[in-house]
Amino acid sequence: MRKSALAAPAQRKKQYKLLFMALPFMLIVLLFNYVPIFGWIYAFFDYLPGIPLFECDFMGLDYFKLILRDQNVLRVLKNTAIFALISICLTPLPMLFAILLNEVKNTASRKFIQTFTTLPNFISWVIIFSLAFSLFATDGRVTNLLIKLGLQAENQSLLSSKEAVYWFQTFLMQWKTLGWSSIIYLAAIAGIDQEQYEAARVDGAGHFRCAVHVTVPAMMETYVVLFILNIGNFLNTGYEQYLLFKNAVTASNIEVLDLYVYRIGLENMDYSYGVAISILKSVVSVSLVVIANLVAKKVRGSTVI
Repeated sequence: MRKSALAAPAQRKKQYKLLFMALPFMLIVLLFNYVPIFGWIYAFFDYLPGIPLFECDFMGLDYFKLILRDQNVLRVLKNTAIFALISICLTPLPMLFAILLNEVKNTASRKFIQTFTTLPNFISWVIIFSLAFSLFATDGRVTNLLIKLGLQAENQSLLSSKEAVYWFQTFLMQWKTLGWSSIIYLAAIAGIDQEQYEAARVDGAGHFRCAVHVTVPAMMETYVVLFILNIGNFLNTGYEQYLLFKNAVTASNIEVLDLYVYRIGLENMDYSYGVAISILKSVVSVSLVVIANLVAKKVRGSTVI
């Protein structure tokens, strides 16, 4: 009884330490994710820089009604949906990469491959655009090689091809994020009970069958959770990549919703309309997560969030 009484204050002290360690990150989330929500009020006024907000004309829901009539919104929504659907179809790639990487038994080689594939995640899109331009421009090294092989006509490049925009930009995104996205799957593999592999090998299973019947089923829970959470980012494709690779030829196919908001809000200085589009995007994203969570409860019997 005395031991439990003495252990309680020590346990409580440890919990307070963990809470204080988490406080800086909670403040960062509060400052960068919740405080900016106050800016949503700009969508209800015809805001003009230099004039106090509440002295501007009150517009009510006029900007939200304008979204439904804006043909450009429908166009960028189509582009965003295409990029998002392609990315969703490729969501198993990090898991498959983690499984293949786990089969590399040489520790030094495995660490080199993991480091080599993770580094692009920390390279800015400006540098990636410079590399892509030197390789895939009209006089780029890869373009010249394709022309010599007869696979591409002269005076053409992937950077100025409307038909290649969707798969080429998706390829660059996957190349940049594949190694980083596989880390959580590698952690899931590390948590698999090794006795399951031993039992499978006793039954005569090789590397392929162990991966199919042990590794994949053990990782499906992680995959489903990440997949459902990522549905909330269906419309959040970002704008940096598409802003850099956008040109006169590919503009109609490469402009996504985030890039359109950037162009309307900052370049055209129509702040109120840009905020209205962002609000609608946020509402749709939250709705998608809620719907996915309800579907998960029906199918799996438990919710994700």
